[in-house]
Amino acid sequence: MKTVNFESKKIAPAKIVCIGRNYVEHIKELGNEIPSSMVIFMKPNSSIDEKLFTCKDEPIHYEGEISFLIINSKIAGVGFGLDLTKRGIQSKLKEKGLPWERAKAFDGASVFSDFVKFSGDTSSLHVKLFINDKLIQNGSVTHMLYRPEDILEEIESFSCLQNGDIVMSGTPKGVGIVNQGDKFIGEIYQDDKLLIQKEWIAN
Repeated sequence: MKTVNFESKKIAPAKIVCIGRNYVEHIKELGNEIPSSMVIFMKPNSSIDEKLFTCKDEPIHYEGEISFLIINSKIAGVGFGLDLTKRGIQSKLKEKGLPWERAKAFDGASVFSDFVKFSGDTSSLHVKLFINDKLIQNGSVTHMLYRPEDILEEIESFSCLQNGDIVMSGTPKGVGIVNQGDKFIGEIYQDDKLLIQKEWIAN
């Protein structure tokens, strides 16, 4: 099983639950409709990787997200996550009304920083993504259509969250292609306090 780091411990998530279309500006940049209900999809443990890879066959898009580690059905930790997407395949699947797994659940499609303990008001959380030292994505929980507490409640209405599961809460506008050699720096803040920072070089 693939693992993530949480307070110096290795945790093996059984699954990653992702929220799509949770920031209005991101919905607009992809030309999608604002959903009438929460968009939820899942990724397997096998999609987790410590490294950030490009793809020779098709461009991969990055989506920086505030990610939560769940223990006892509650948010125990927070980290930065990259939800990687084969956008071309996803677009073709969406046109046919088919599932997104080929575009979202492939090996290496989920890349995470370490997770740190978190408690308190989730509305104070903020995510930033820099690529080659330029700020590309910048979003707050206050910009979300669905707040983290609502997300957990909705997920558990049909699928229990096991200890160590990860919830990815959606991406703000600014998504784009991962280019080989690009330097990615993901950051999560609580108000003005930097909680976690992680750097990757795309291979």
